[in-house]
Amino acid sequence: MRKDRFRRMHDDWIERCLIESEGLLDRHRARALWGWFRELPAAETLVMSHTDLIPANLLVQEGRLVGVLDTGAFAPADPALDLVAAWHLFDTGPRQVLRAEVGISPLEWARGAAWAFQQAMGPAWYYEKSNPTMSDLEQSTLDRIFSATVRSDRGSVRTIE
Repeated sequence: MRKDRFRRMHDDWIERCLIESEGLLDRHRARALWGWFRELPAAETLVMSHTDLIPANLLVQEGRLVGVLDTGAFAPADPALDLVAAWHLFDTGPRQVLRAEVGISPLEWARGAAWAFQQAMGPAWYYEKSNPTMSDLEQSTLDRIFSATVRSDRGSVRTIE
């Protein structure tokens, strides 16, 4: 029951984002990708999660993470939610190194991409005029996710990286 309510809540948000994103992204591909993401099995257990590991919330000095900002939403969540940073920050090579080093399962990796997709869809259109840097960041996240997926001949998503 909770899972269905959660999916409907995100479905409504993604639908609004798809409407608002006309001209910014391939809405048909985004819709197919969301259809695949929403069918992924939920996390079996929750962990404490930052829930918003975007570049603006990460402090880096001399190539090392030295701090994390904006912890107000720190709460129990899907462990894959913290993988959004991989999609916001890294292109294919470094992202694959992170995945291998941390030992992330294919399912958890796909759920991380799903969370990054869900997070990036809103700011991509919402900040297009008022904060182009944020909009560009989210559009680059979506581009990374799109490039990591393979579509079948019928347009459905088959795999991610």
